Amino acid sequence: MRRRKLILGGAGLLGAFGFTLGVGAWRSGDLQRLVEDRGTGGNRANLSGMSWQLINDRGDPVDPEDWLGQASMVFFGFTWCPDVCPTTLMDIADWLEGLGPDADRIRVFMITVDPERDSPEILAEYLSNFDPRIRGLTGSPDDIARAAQAFGVKYERVPREDGDYTMNHTSGVFVFQPSGELASTIDFHEGRRFAVPKIRRAIG
Repeated sequence: MRRRKLILGGAGLLGAFGFTLGVGAWRSGDLQRLVEDRGTGGNRANLSGMSWQLINDRGDPVDPEDWLGQASMVFFGFTWCPDVCPTTLMDIADWLEGLGPDADRIRVFMITVDPERDSPEILAEYLSNFDPRIRGLTGSPDDIARAAQAFGVKYERVPREDGDYTMNHTSGVFVFQPSGELASTIDFHEGRRFAVPKIRRAIG
């Protein structure tokens, strides 16, 4: 909980440096392209066309085939994210609450873009501050790069003046049907009254 407060407390500093605007620019273009790929049958439109393997926050291997048969939500983030990621996680928790019993019919994952710091144990500790149905995924830098490419997600390491670094990345949430086909995307800060119906349609 202390870490979550520290992360949320850095939101004002993040805005001062303009990182939120940078993420927003990436977000809009990438999510729109992913939606357009639905009509072409591209790999980014269907989980069954992806090829990657990651490790969840319990140390178990996970690949796209594991998600087939049940609706899924996934977004990319990292545990030291000061604004967009904790906000998205709180939004997702709110959406799950709005779904009621149907919330148990969808899997939810955060894939880290910072595998050097986000081990399975760190992800588990961080996500314990949010809805317990949200699981974390990590892997080697090459594994993360392969997964991000499959989803059409961009990310980059951004050095800070104190010698540390942060990550700039595509935000937004991808929603997949049980068949693995992309159902919709949910933009950053999209209201519950719009997000929940999108998720219900994916669940079926």
